[in-house]
Amino acid sequence: MIHKFNIKRFFYKSIKQPRYALKVFIRRLFGNIFYYTHKAFLPESITLFLTYRCNLSCKMCGQWGDYGITKREKLNPKEELDFNTYKNLINNISFFKPNITLFGGEPLLYPQCIDLIRYIKSKKMHCVLITNGFLLEDFSKKLVESNLDELNISIDGPRDLHDSIRGHYGLFDRITSGIELINKIKKDKLKKPLINIQCTITKYNYERLEEMLDVAYNLKANSITFHHLIFLSEKNLKEQKYFDKILDMDSKWWKGFMFLPDIDIDLLYKKIKEIKSKKYSFSLDFYPDFSYRELLDYYSLNYDPKLKCLSPWMVSYIFPDGRVLPCLNYSYSFGNIKDSNFLEIWNNKEAIYFRKILKKYKRFKACLRCTELYRY
Repeated sequence: MIHKFNIKRFFYKSIKQPRYALKVFIRRLFGNIFYYTHKAFLPESITLFLTYRCNLSCKMCGQWGDYGITKREKLNPKEELDFNTYKNLINNISFFKPNITLFGGEPLLYPQCIDLIRYIKSKKMHCVLITNGFLLEDFSKKLVESNLDELNISIDGPRDLHDSIRGHYGLFDRITSGIELINKIKKDKLKKPLINIQCTITKYNYERLEEMLDVAYNLKANSITFHHLIFLSEKNLKEQKYFDKILDMDSKWWKGFMFLPDIDIDLLYKKIKEIKSKKYSFSLDFYPDFSYRELLDYYSLNYDPKLKCLSPWMVSYIFPDGRVLPCLNYSYSFGNIKDSNFLEIWNNKEAIYFRKILKKYKRFKACLRCTELYRY
């Protein structure tokens, strides 16, 4: 229901947003019950993948990074749903109030992104925007006025390190200026949007993680989460082909994570212990929150966690072409919102078959380090 690796993050949500946390708890309770039926209760959250377009090429990105899918396959940057299609979707799902996450690419490149946030909030749904921060200065006033609940911003280190990892010098200063503008507009009267910093642990920054604490403090962040890197071996992807055949799907998006990180685990754990030993003015978490033994296992080539994936019972992903997917990185589709009502798609025969196969094997071979595996 609340995974042991996710307890601290959920506790933080409970304090900051008690109504939101209660709703999530109830949805997860029903999700766990429905797990045994292959059908799913109403989803806890829906992620709208607004656009493939991005204005950066971050080194570890599965889409545009050094090993990303765009190195092997062209994505259509013009493939985006029109605003009315999203409005129809929101109208269709507003009665059960799922949490909506806006993602990409860079979601702020979607022309009607702000209008979409406003419409989501007009239906009293929780809304989160995940951004690389490049356009925050331009959108700061509109984001605050849109009543957005949470702003998740990717920052991977202090100025020199972040700009190097993200492949754009001057980016860190753009992000900090944007956040400072948002905080200035919010002043003392407005609490939203919450500023959540997301830092991905990589071979480039793991020796300097403690420097992120000053960054979070100076930006008056509400929280900072250090995310362990998602990666796969060639062996993992070869083993995944068995499941691809059963479900007539491909796992090509997972190929963007096929690399082995060069990280000193002892040093990383020492850094984690030091950071966790102190108190801060903001919430701090490592996700997943591993012990030393678990950390060694996670970064080993033989990692094989005995965990089951409940994500397709809890969440849904809608891609720029309208496809409803159970996972960001598999091509398997439940249907398309341009052709059918979301609620008809959510528990149709394609959805039930996918969940049935997933439940039988608990998780697929490419899922070993997916963040969703540790969430529920």
